[in-house]
Amino acid sequence: MIRFGPAGIPLSCKGRTLKDGIEDVHNLSLTAIEIQMVRANAYTRYPDEDEIGIGTKDVKGSFIVEIIRGGESIIDSDEPIEEDDELIYMPSGITDRFGELYEAGDMAERLDVSISLHTPHYMDLGSNNELTSSCMENIRHAGLIVNALKGDIVVTSLGLYTGRLPEEEIDANILENVDLLTSWWRDNGLKPKLGIEITGNQSVYGSLDQVLGLCDSVEGIVPVVNFPHYHSRTDGALMESDDFLDLLNVVEPYCGGSMHTSFAGVEYEDGNEKRLTPIKKGDLKFEPLAEALCDMKPEITIISGSPLLEHDAMYMRVINERVLSKRVAKAIKERKKSELAAAATAEE
Repeated sequence: MIRFGPAGIPLSCKGRTLKDGIEDVHNLSLTAIEIQMVRANAYTRYPDEDEIGIGTKDVKGSFIVEIIRGGESIIDSDEPIEEDDELIYMPSGITDRFGELYEAGDMAERLDVSISLHTPHYMDLGSNNELTSSCMENIRHAGLIVNALKGDIVVTSLGLYTGRLPEEEIDANILENVDLLTSWWRDNGLKPKLGIEITGNQSVYGSLDQVLGLCDSVEGIVPVVNFPHYHSRTDGALMESDDFLDLLNVVEPYCGGSMHTSFAGVEYEDGNEKRLTPIKKGDLKFEPLAEALCDMKPEITIISGSPLLEHDAMYMRVINERVLSKRVAKAIKERKKSELAAAATAEE
């Protein structure tokens, strides 16, 4: 199955809540949505009197992602809050309260809309400084959010080469920190995948070889193919359907049966992405990918990262259906031609 959906709540959606976005995606005949974790900062506070004795998912007006009790983290949203607990909350949560995530996840399941989440685009797991600690927390909290939503995957990049540390040291730090994340992921029983995205600039960790090498080294992560990033980083390598097919065939064995990808138009220069554009602009075209998908028939989700969001998600769906229809029509025509030839031979 091929799923299409926007990177965020559709621009045409009248409401701006996650539930509104899921319902709107369904009404547009799309089947996926990727939440953008734009404001990911988390803070600590003590509980109010009326919050003591209830689970974090039932706290109204505050998006609480975890409890710190005696220096230990508690992520069970049904765990009753105690007076001396510290509450980790996000002022700009995905929903007004953590409990709404379960409701939104149930709605998405009923409407057959798969959910993913993209962490903040600026991540640094390589410097091992205060920012690295904050980024690690962002990814952990993203995992808790997507798990509550019954979502499929958390998508993240990992860091950049700043010149302050040798590249080899940054690579080693990223490897160690991703390993710590996946260990925490398993220890807490989170079901979504942790996806490492191919990045679009030479100064950012995330070439295809780096991502696949990391997947070889760390259990529990999968590659995420961002087509415009890859196209930019390789200075325009994705032109023909075979180019897409070769890339997908390399990545697919690492993905556990279902690939997560992103598509948009792109402007790039000297192997570096400049900006994402609507799909009809630039030299990265969707039609060759649609041809490759018809050949491969994969389980895949394609998120529209275009500025046009849902418009280009629907455009990709239409193009894919058109390519598939042409394939079917051609096959029927060739079959009829063969049948007529066989009948003519039989008459002779």
